[in-house]
Amino acid sequence: MFDGVARRYDLTNTVLSLGQDRYWRRATRLALGIGAGEKVLDLAAGTAVSTVELATSGAWCVAADFSVGMLAAGQARKVPKVAADGTRLPFDDNAFDAVTISFGLRNIADRAEALREMARVTRPGGRLVVCEFSTPTNRVFATAYKEYLMQALPRVARAVSSNPDAYVYLAESIRAWPDQADLAHQMSRAGWSAVRWRNLTGGIVALHAAYKALR
Repeated sequence: MFDGVARRYDLTNTVLSLGQDRYWRRATRLALGIGAGEKVLDLAAGTAVSTVELATSGAWCVAADFSVGMLAAGQARKVPKVAADGTRLPFDDNAFDAVTISFGLRNIADRAEALREMARVTRPGGRLVVCEFSTPTNRVFATAYKEYLMQALPRVARAVSSNPDAYVYLAESIRAWPDQADLAHQMSRAGWSAVRWRNLTGGIVALHAAYKALR
């Protein structure tokens, strides 16, 4: 499915988010607090547009994704790219100073295992930031947003996406996703410490941040 949307993925995301995708990427980088000399894993990086944003920090950043087609669509972006299964990452223990995943945790079949794998490859004291669609905090806004997801989003996708049917799945997966507190609880159960979150764009997106405990 993701191979099928790769060709126009970045354009579609910008259109569907009304340009907010750029803001969300920048907010993710700032929340991760990375800098020169650090090693960063960008999991479910897709076409690596998020990895390029992370690399502006001066850190060494690698894009990893299950979809080879997505990575190929981003081949012009000059960052390292690795095909990887989020539940069985091809990296050593404690290999990274920080890990991030944006709009990809929903698409991994075993979410808990993916969170544990991200912890495994992160050094003690290292950071995780999950950027993901979430639950709007205002009830009226939440109702309008759900209507957009199920009605307007598929229509817009038909106009701009290379695989519009995939965006029906997108809308359904967002509606089924746990709210902010539930995801924080799942991250804690997977071994992450000091989990907290910050809402973006009225809660359409939430940034969940955590640390790997020093032991």
